[in-house]
This record gives sequence, structure tokens and C-alpha cells, in this order.
Amino acid sequence: MKTQETDQFIGLEELLIHQFETHSELLTANDTPKVKALRLKHFDAFRTKGFPDSSQEKWRFTEIETALDQEFKHVIKEVKTDRNIEELFRCEVHNFKSEIISVLNGWYHSEKGDLFTNDEGVIYGSLKAAKLAYPGLFDTYFGEIAHSENNSFVDLNTAMAQDGVFIYVPAGIEASKTLQIIKMIDLNENIFVQNRQLIILEANSKLSLMHCDDSINHHSSLVNTVTEVFVGENAHFELYKLQNLNDASGLINSTFVRQAAGSTIKTNTLTFNCGLIRNNIEVSLNGKGAHADVLGLYLMDKQQHVDNQIRILHNEPNCTSNELFKGILDDEASAVFNGYIYVKKDAQKTNAYQNNKNILLKPTATINTMPFLEIYADDVKCSHGATIGQLDQEAMFYLRSRGISQSNARLLLMYAFAADVINSISIEGLKTRIDDMVKKRLRGELSVCEKCVLHCGSPEKEYHFDIDLSKL
Repeated sequence: MKTQETDQFIGLEELLIHQFETHSELLTANDTPKVKALRLKHFDAFRTKGFPDSSQEKWRFTEIETALDQEFKHVIKEVKTDRNIEELFRCEVHNFKSEIISVLNGWYHSEKGDLFTNDEGVIYGSLKAAKLAYPGLFDTYFGEIAHSENNSFVDLNTAMAQDGVFIYVPAGIEASKTLQIIKMIDLNENIFVQNRQLIILEANSKLSLMHCDDSINHHSSLVNTVTEVFVGENAHFELYKLQNLNDASGLINSTFVRQAAGSTIKTNTLTFNCGLIRNNIEVSLNGKGAHADVLGLYLMDKQQHVDNQIRILHNEPNCTSNELFKGILDDEASAVFNGYIYVKKDAQKTNAYQNNKNILLKPTATINTMPFLEIYADDVKCSHGATIGQLDQEAMFYLRSRGISQSNARLLLMYAFAADVINSISIEGLKTRIDDMVKKRLRGELSVCEKCVLHCGSPEKEYHFDIDLSKL
């Protein structure tokens, strides 16, 4: 990587420090005094700690050094594109209507303007523009729950992120249409991108959000995303994350959710492709009667790697949570699951459940799973579990005895394993689309295969088998 003043290549960490010191006025332009001080604080923390590495306990199963040891360009000014933005971000899903929020190479793009208020009163748009339009909201919420414990990528993002997505749902507004963030990487060189998202739901509001990470070329990229979500009293929030980047790319995705009393959330992280993914998800139940469903499905092959670090913090009484992550790993793919449930003293009547289930299709695939409970209250119901195995041979025999080929029986077993995560999607059109993508991913490609029993919603031909899926 080159500095702007010299052709000498320097490491990514050194370049980022150099850029901040050289362009701090640009990076902190239009910040409120509080936000500017926060940026400087997190920059100092990053400069002290540097990037994490696999010698640290929380990173020991993820060789982040490999992803960092490349020649990246870090963009601190928006890169213009000659592409047709509407065509680039077109997403047509049958029976699923959404409002598209476009982000290209870390910068918000829209012909509606930098900030837009829809017919229902939901405000969304550029994080950079929102910082100017709503300084009070920024001072109240920005950087308040995103922390950098064991993760200096959060320090870096807080210090240097220039743009991203801002969503504000005022009190009492229930959005009927799903918002869909589509983040694209499209640059003819290797790029390191900082994305920031601030999502605020006030009391008695409702929002569903689909968040897609995609790359449309085969250049290497590293995306560092931090999302803060505030869910007010009796508000309801659903978040669906679709991760489908090329095998040369890496994604560090850190999501922090804070819930008030009576609120409910559902997050569903669906990982289809990427060279390396690290999902850090932390949910703080900070009000009585709050509930969280935190779900995930990862389908990895080749030499892909996914690391899911999940923290559920029960800080108040009478809260409930359900955590389920399932993975199917093929070839030399690897995965990490670290699930942590914390129950604070006096957080009585807590119900918290955690489960991680994995299928390894080849002996060369690996999973490191570490469920963990830390409980300081005595009137609770908490459990955790983890399983690692192969496809059920009795179920395979059951399918083969009904005339289904071995390859199709294998597909059906994998699909049945994944189905309960898919079926948790409450938006029917989106569920159908994800169901279709999972079937195609399990075949190895997003394409139609005429002889496949999982025909992925094709209107031309349907296959019906008298099969009791509950036996699979």
C-alpha cells in the first residue's frame, strides 16, 4: 500500500495511522464536539492496540493476519462511478417489496437525496448527512453501545468511518415495507472499506431490515462494518443479514443491539459465500420483558472461513432469548462458534437458550464450537448445547428406499437440517427467496440443475415426494 506522498509500500496498519494523522480535519469535519472527541479517543486506542491477531484468545481460531497481509487501498474520499446506479442495485424478488438503500464502496448513493422521509415517516439515508441534520441524535446514540473489547476493528471504524446508513423510526410508527441495505464492492483494485450504520427505533415502533453484503468483481476486499441498533420500549425490530462476497474478500461485521423494556428483536445472519467472515453480535436486554431471537445459518465450502461470536447480555429481570446457529461445512472450510450468555445479578426469571449444530461433509472440514453461560441470578432457566456430526445414515436409507438417488437424498438431508432457520423468517416473500438461495447454494452453484430434486422454485417443473421431513 502506498502513501499519497511517496511510492513506498507500507503496511495497512501504518497506512491507516498515517492517513488519520494527515487528514484528521477531513475525517472529523462536521462532527459535534462529542463525536469528534470520540473519534480521537478510538483512534488513540487503535494506535495503541493495532489490529488483533490469532495469538489473542478471542481470535485464535481465525487467522485475521492472512486477510490483513495484502495490498489494500483505503478510501477516505468518495470514489465516483460511471455505472448506472439503479441497474447496479436492482434487486427483484418475487412477492417481496422493499425500499432500497444503496451503499457503494462504503458511500451512500441515492437519487432521492442524502436523506429521505418515506410516506410512513421513516427517515433514512446517508450517515454523513444525518450527522449534520440530527446532531442531537448523534450525540445521544453514536458510539454509545459499540465497544472495542477484544476487537480493535471497532476502534478503527469509529475513528475513520466517513459514511454509511442512518435509519430513524420515530415513536409509534410501524413500517409496513422492509428497508433493504445493499452494500456493493466494485473497484478495480483491492479496497479496504469502513461502513457505519446507526439505527434508532423509538417507543412502540416497528421495522424490518434486510442487509446484503455483495461483491460484483473478483478483486480482494476487506470490509469493516459496525452497526448500532437502539430498540425503544415495546418496539419490534427484525434484521436479516445476507453475506455473499467473493472468495478473495473478508468481512468483519460487528453488530450491537440495545433493547428497552418490552421490546423484541430477531436477527438472522445467513452466510453463503466469502473468503473470511467474522460476525460479532452483541445484544443487551436492558429493560424488563425484552425478548431476543438471534439466529444464523452458514454454508461454507472450499477454504472459506466463518467465525460467529455471539454475546447475549441479560441485564434486567423477566427477559428471554433464543439463540440458534446451524452450519454445513464442505471441503476444507472452517468455522468458529463462540456463544456467550450472561445473566446479571438480580436478572431473575430469565429464560435463555443457546444451540449450535454443525454438519461436516468431509473429514477436512473443521468447526470449533464453544457455548458458554455465566449466571449470577438463581431463578433462571438457561441451557446451551453444541453438536458436530455427519449426515444421518438412517435418514439417508429412508430416502433411498423411496427411490431417491444418493445425490438428491444428500441434498434433501442438508436442506432439512437448515430448514428451521429459514422458516423463522417472518416475511413470506423474503423467506421464499432465501429458501431458493439456500437450495442453490447447497448444490454448489446459484444455477438450475434439471435432475436436482431441489428445483428452487422453477415454474417449469416441480417434483413431489411423499416424504415425512420430520424423520430427517
